[in-house]
Amino acid sequence: MNRIGMRCMAALLTCLSLAAFAVGCQPAPKGNGATDDPATSGAAAESSPEASGKGEKMELNVLNWGDYIDEEVLADFESEYPNITVNYEVMASNEEMLVLLSTQGAIYDVCFPSDYAIQKLIQLDLLDKIDMSKVPNVSNIDPRFMDLPFDPGNAYSIPYHWGTVGILYNKTMVSETVDNWSVLWDERYKKQIFMYDSKRDTIGVALKRLGYSLNTTVQQELDEAKQSLIEQKPLVTAYGIDDLRDKMISGSGALAVVYSGDAIAAMAENEDLDYAVPMEGSNIWYDNMVMLKNGKNKEAAYLFMDFLCRADIAQRNTEYIGYSTPNAKALEGVAPELRDNPVYNPPQDVIDRCEPFVDLGDFIKAYDDAWTQIRTQ
Repeated sequence: MNRIGMRCMAALLTCLSLAAFAVGCQPAPKGNGATDDPATSGAAAESSPEASGKGEKMELNVLNWGDYIDEEVLADFESEYPNITVNYEVMASNEEMLVLLSTQGAIYDVCFPSDYAIQKLIQLDLLDKIDMSKVPNVSNIDPRFMDLPFDPGNAYSIPYHWGTVGILYNKTMVSETVDNWSVLWDERYKKQIFMYDSKRDTIGVALKRLGYSLNTTVQQELDEAKQSLIEQKPLVTAYGIDDLRDKMISGSGALAVVYSGDAIAAMAENEDLDYAVPMEGSNIWYDNMVMLKNGKNKEAAYLFMDFLCRADIAQRNTEYIGYSTPNAKALEGVAPELRDNPVYNPPQDVIDRCEPFVDLGDFIKAYDDAWTQIRTQ
């Protein structure tokens, strides 16, 4: 799974008459992040716990998805805490992250895994419990995104961003209402369909189409999903990740499975595009911040997580990358045109028919085998 940021956000914000926030046009002010914007007023009052800017030099090692934070936010953090240097590395998938964090000698302080990966990291005893008294800005988080099944009580994680998986489609190429996954098996769109190159996402689509949970551990259900994807292959133009958004923007396809943030970026670039979460349900995902047990700089990790929970900082991040923020105070400051967009902020009935991935334990090997057969046949 990838959380590709919205390099196209400038176009979206221009459409929303928010040129002041456009990426690369008018960078956010340096320093403590305070601005004259009403949404960020009071930032000083909710600023991160004080750390001495003259203290011992520290390095903060961060592992995150590519383009999943406003680079100006990183710069502002280092300006506010000049004794801390952020070493920022990127990962391409939760699976890659699990390998990295399990490698002897790999030392990170803060990481941004997804729901089911957090479960796995807890089981592997790789995470430190979080002392929420050291993250006072966690009070900005909407309670709906706390105490979820993958981390009851948020003992190990703090919400960062969330979103859905659905179908991005070109309204000039698709005449019917896109409200079910079966459209991706429609012969009329042969070689105009893009699928996601990810076993959990793509097998999950097939499972939901068949009426099953995308977390099934029933071999027969998995076999049915596998067979349906093998039968679909002649209709599929390509399996991709980052490139799917650009292909849809250029008009190279009629339908694609994408993440909601990428859909927003694509729709800002091409007005013929729209996005739907099928009625059978889909994946709702949550990316959270965690502290690694072998991290060397706990103080810096707490300061960083609390900084990202500030309303003004969370608002800048969500407007930059385009994925939904769980930060209620930040959401208040987001432009209504974006905040009220059902792709960015889906209604409760959409959320209710979606489910997050969970760790499948040893049964993930069956998914690996199924995915290998799908991709090689």
